[in-house]
Amino acid sequence: MAHLRLPPTLPPLFADLPRRLDVDAPTVVAAITKLDERWPGLLDRLCERGPTLRHHIHVYVDGRRADLDATLADGSRVDVIAAISGG
Repeated sequence: MAHLRLPPTLPPLFADLPRRLDVDAPTVVAAITKLDERWPGLLDRLCERGPTLRHHIHVYVDGRRADLDATLADGSRVDVIAAISGG
């Protein structure tokens, strides 16, 4: 199982979505798809058609920047981060 950490902006939009959870999936996109099965619409918040990550979403697997095809090992840490801009 991979250990996912989601940005604080997501749980308020989806009932009972925790910020940290474990997901059994072979890739980042498979993990997000599994979450979308439980919390419909989550995939659309993180990805554009294709799917590709939205430009303001960054994913790190075990501390390294990753894309949707990145492989997840048992115990991988996946951090999903929403970029914030200011002025």
